[in-house]
Amino acid sequence: MVALEKEWDLKFFVRPVYPIAVRLDGWFKNANPMWLPYLVRDVIREAERHDTPFMWPRPDPILMDLQTGEVSKQQPHIHRLTRLGVAAAERGCGLPFIYEVSTTLYSGRVQNWHEGTHLSEAAARAGVDLAELDAAIGKDSDRYEAIIKDNEDAHRKSGHWGVPTFAFKGEPFFGQDRIDALLWRLGQNGLKRRT
Repeated sequence: MVALEKEWDLKFFVRPVYPIAVRLDGWFKNANPMWLPYLVRDVIREAERHDTPFMWPRPDPILMDLQTGEVSKQQPHIHRLTRLGVAAAERGCGLPFIYEVSTTLYSGRVQNWHEGTHLSEAAARAGVDLAELDAAIGKDSDRYEAIIKDNEDAHRKSGHWGVPTFAFKGEPFFGQDRIDALLWRLGQNGLKRRT
């Protein structure tokens, strides 16, 4: 998405939602048992194919038992990260924030991303101040939860449940394998390359 904004005359309107494991109670318990191993294999393969450093984050932002698929009701990491994403989006830095934080968590260069200055450095690279974002979400967590719920409702209304879903004029495009289709549709509506 970051590269697309540089290449094409477009701007993504980022609407953070909770991951499906948190959003849909019992998702992993009810999913085909081959789903998670395939997802992990596919993520690693895609990172290799695109020559992108990758490692599952330590700690995982979602607290769950990998043996049983039980997702904890207490989710301090993903709740904070998602609220921070909403706060960054309100400040016009949603995509840069998501990019920098995701790179911090998944690049394999950082362990214990939730400690020290890792997140504040990622936020600074995205153009926002982590302490200010944390203060905002701490002051009014109910408002941020309401925004996330609105985002989830809009996500569902777009016609898909997965992330990333791109929605344009009521049409969903799910996943990195549909970006070409999204660009094709946007091109039909006048999208041009940046000069």
